[in-house]
Amino acid sequence: MRYTRLFVQTLREVPRDVRAPSHRLLLQGGYVRPVSQGLFSITPLGMRVMKNLKQIMRQEMDALEGQEVLTPLVNPRDIWDESGRNRLIGRDMVRFDDRSGRHLVLAPTHEEAMVELVRQGLRSYRDLPIFLYQFQTKFRDEERVRCGLVRAREFIMKDAYSFHRSFADLNGFFPKVFAAYRRIFERCHVPVIPAQAGVGYMGGDRSYEFLMPCECGDDFLVRCDACDYAANQDVAVGEVELFAPEPEPLQEVPAEAIEGARTLVAVRQKLELPRSGMAKAMLYRSDRGFVMAVVRGDHEVSEEKLAAVLGIPVHRRAREDELRALNMPGPWLSPLEIPQDAGAVITVIVDEVLSRSTNLLAGTNTPGRCLRNVNFSRDFQSEIVADIVRVPEGARCRHCTEGVLHREKAMELGNIFRLGTYYTEKMNLSVIDDRDRHIYPHMGSYGIGLGRLMAAIVDANRDDRGIIWPVEVAPFQVHLMSIGKALTVREITAGVYQDLTAGNGDHVLLDDRHESISRKLKDADLMGIPLRIVVSRQAVSEGVVEVVCRGCGEKHLVPIPELTSRIKSLQEQGHPCLNLPKR
Repeated sequence: MRYTRLFVQTLREVPRDVRAPSHRLLLQGGYVRPVSQGLFSITPLGMRVMKNLKQIMRQEMDALEGQEVLTPLVNPRDIWDESGRNRLIGRDMVRFDDRSGRHLVLAPTHEEAMVELVRQGLRSYRDLPIFLYQFQTKFRDEERVRCGLVRAREFIMKDAYSFHRSFADLNGFFPKVFAAYRRIFERCHVPVIPAQAGVGYMGGDRSYEFLMPCECGDDFLVRCDACDYAANQDVAVGEVELFAPEPEPLQEVPAEAIEGARTLVAVRQKLELPRSGMAKAMLYRSDRGFVMAVVRGDHEVSEEKLAAVLGIPVHRRAREDELRALNMPGPWLSPLEIPQDAGAVITVIVDEVLSRSTNLLAGTNTPGRCLRNVNFSRDFQSEIVADIVRVPEGARCRHCTEGVLHREKAMELGNIFRLGTYYTEKMNLSVIDDRDRHIYPHMGSYGIGLGRLMAAIVDANRDDRGIIWPVEVAPFQVHLMSIGKALTVREITAGVYQDLTAGNGDHVLLDDRHESISRKLKDADLMGIPLRIVVSRQAVSEGVVEVVCRGCGEKHLVPIPELTSRIKSLQEQGHPCLNLPKR
């Protein structure tokens, strides 16, 4: 490929609101271009990277006897009604009607479409197991897009789905995909940490995420500093220090002491109490009505844990109009003195840490009125006490005797779900087994976002000059350029280009522009191609060319007759620094 024929080239400047390093470098290097907020075009350079990522994933999926398919982006809403997820997913999923009035959705994920495909093709239990995968566009109307490809509205995902006769069969296959995912990320040179995760609206009973710690991450990883425990913040568990002085008599806070305070938080601040000395209540909407989560003031509710305790999904926080209808003002929400009508439709769940804490400040569901020295069991009750909070920084690890848990920002690159019969039962996908019984196949779901993975590779492989693509995913293997306008230099450069590309495909980018060498070198650093070959008059006079490794920066002089064989050897070994004599 000649640079002058390459569509979309490098940029010197990017918009001020582009802060994430991966977003900035992908723009500057000419790999993506924005269309609108959260919507990106992938340029020819970016597509070459995407093609290589797909090739890596195809190899790993095919090794597990996966078969590639393609299901549509637009799904009939009927199948989402069958699974029950139409009511679980809010505004993230775009719903619309076609000209004939058929109800459709833009699929944010493809479990339903894949079950429908298998439902039409599965004839016997002997057909199982089935492992299908695809590369398909998803659309999620994200409320907050950020960091370029890290959280975009439209993106391409490699998603795979397996169907098995039994739980044991699924459980045996699950680790094989886990291992394949680890190999994919290793081949892409991204340092991931497998972590326990929640199932969210995906359903099922077990999931793992592959997280890469980084500043532009949109999640939090919780890790122990003494053992290998790792989990997403929404499911992590740990031991928290209690706020538990000797119980004292219940007291109403005098109105004059909190004059002007419009929220329970403001009352706490006026009384100079620590956040751990307050009981905080939050109201959520679920399939069974309203759920009140009561936690300590310094803790955050984990909706994932809350849903696990309930055994049903939690949809969202209660709206202001719903709180008003229950006669329970949000800033003073409390498990104490719940109005009788509201109490009939609210399930109260108390966090286990709060249940063991004493002398707390709490509201009364009446504006401006609150109580001190509130204690669970004595002053309010609930039949459900469970761990429903995100583990805070510094909690003690439950999995070892010495560890402390730390939270760090991380980017989710892939996930695997053990779904069981969650979808097959709801969508009536069944077969008759060898004992004449109806069985519902056990299902697994496995996903990797390609755009997000591309951003992660850049974030993990860069320097202050630009991208450093790993050999296996780079858009080109070699960036060839010449210095000076001498005819001999141009002729030798053309000969080198012809030799390198003869019978070997399109893996060389020839910078044939009439630009200064400084401009060419800066662009080469931005683009991040693993090997740079520079043909100069001085080097030609000695019968050699300069080869530079983008990763380590080492420069080597290689005799021109040996260049093609040396480059081929490097490609086979997958490391641009091997077998080159240092300059």
